[in-house]
Amino acid sequence: MNKAATLALISTVASAIVSAASPASARDAHLMFPIESALNTAAAQEKLDKGVKLYFGNQKHPNPVKVVGEWATNKKTNAFNKSDKEACEWVFLSAVLELQERARKEGGNAVIDIKSNYKNTETNSNTEYMCGAGNIMAGVALKGTVVKLGAK
Repeated sequence: MNKAATLALISTVASAIVSAASPASARDAHLMFPIESALNTAAAQEKLDKGVKLYFGNQKHPNPVKVVGEWATNKKTNAFNKSDKEACEWVFLSAVLELQERARKEGGNAVIDIKSNYKNTETNSNTEYMCGAGNIMAGVALKGTVVKLGAK
C-alpha cells in the first residue's frame, strides 16, 4: 500500500472511531398509543388472563369487596428493527401481564385505576398509554390497584 492510501485508511479509521465514541443523540420520544389496539394483538389475546379484569384510567368497574394495594411495573424491550408501535405494544403487554400476575398472587381478580407512569410522570387515560421509545429500547411503566371484585 502506498503512503497516500495508508494515510487515507488511517484517516477513515480515525473518523469511524471518533464517530463511534461521540455520544449519539439518544431518542426518548414519549408516545401515546391506544390501549384497545395493544390488547387486541394476537399475542395479547393469547396471553392475557381473562379471569383478571383490567380497568384503565377512570373506567367504571364494580365496587371492590377488597382493596389489596397499588403496584407498579416498569418494563423495557428491545426496539431494534421494530416500529415504535410494535415495540410499544409488546412492552405494554409485558407490563399488563405483570399486573395480572400480581393480582393473582395477591388473591385479586382485577386491576383498577391503571395509569401510565413513565419516568414517574403519571398519565391517566381510559383509552391510551404512554410509551418511551428510543433508538434501541422501548419502555412502559404502569401502576394500578389490585382488588377483589364481587360477583355482579
